[in-house]
Amino acid sequence: MTFLVTGAAGFIGYHLSETLLARGEQVLGIDNLNTYYDPKLKEARLARLRRHNGFTFEQIDLADRAAMERLRNDHPDITHIANLAAQAGVRHSLTHPRDYVQSNLVGFLEILELARALPKLAHLVYASSSSVYGANTKLPFSVDDPADRPVALYGATKKANEGMAHSYSHLYRIPATGLRFFTVYGPWGRPDMSALIFARAILAGEEIIVNNHGNMRRDFTYIDDIVGGIVAALDRPPSGTAGVAPHRVYNLGNHSSESLMRFIEVIEKACGAKARIKFAPMHPGDVPETNADIEATTRDLGFRPRVSIDVGVPKVIAWFREFYRV
Repeated sequence: MTFLVTGAAGFIGYHLSETLLARGEQVLGIDNLNTYYDPKLKEARLARLRRHNGFTFEQIDLADRAAMERLRNDHPDITHIANLAAQAGVRHSLTHPRDYVQSNLVGFLEILELARALPKLAHLVYASSSSVYGANTKLPFSVDDPADRPVALYGATKKANEGMAHSYSHLYRIPATGLRFFTVYGPWGRPDMSALIFARAILAGEEIIVNNHGNMRRDFTYIDDIVGGIVAALDRPPSGTAGVAPHRVYNLGNHSSESLMRFIEVIEKACGAKARIKFAPMHPGDVPETNADIEATTRDLGFRPRVSIDVGVPKVIAWFREFYRV
């Protein structure tokens, strides 16, 4: 089997590729290596993946139609797609909306067209986000809840992806699964993730900004748990019935909403230093709390997150200090 992993040089794509390679799969990674954050981190992840004989890489932008058509022609043996490439970051979407349309909508259309054309494709798994829940206040968030009140364009594009995938699944019987990720963190994470923003400031003796005056809760989910859920989904393509598309959507979260202030306390302990905190109002596009209902995910995929922030955060800080030499 050949697994196409888009965004392979990214945080989640890198970890997923490592896991698939470790179990002996062939992995074709693609990434556009953009400059949303320092490409040196992406290159460092790629260098580790290139140590595996089963890994090949091509620098491709998903929104480049001609490049995606060449990919299809050059690799007709792709059996699984894990689409993790996207323009990430809720706050960035407030100032650079076109990045999200190009990557998350135009790029995702090219993924669907690729899936439609691959003769051996068994399953398309794609990344959605807890951001689709937007202004929902019912907790925990369930995939059965309405998700039609996005508070930022990023979440709107991810919800659009789910609709696009369903339509292709219905029309062309493509087995497809969307996974709504909840606040993923871990080693090799993006510099704009809260754990790394806080760690960098704490170790440098600088202030950290805490929004909504600290009244925030998040369903922090460790990278190993997320990757376990993605692999479980890849191995279990949905089957459709007459009139029902072979398309499913699941939450991937820890099902344990943690106070942001306690999250910061765990980071402080791992850093061996206290944070200088500046409280601020709620940021536009943000929400006060996320919490994942994972009953269906556990039932259908056997998904059982195991890593608490007390275990996961010290691993993040240890990696951060080693990689950045701080």
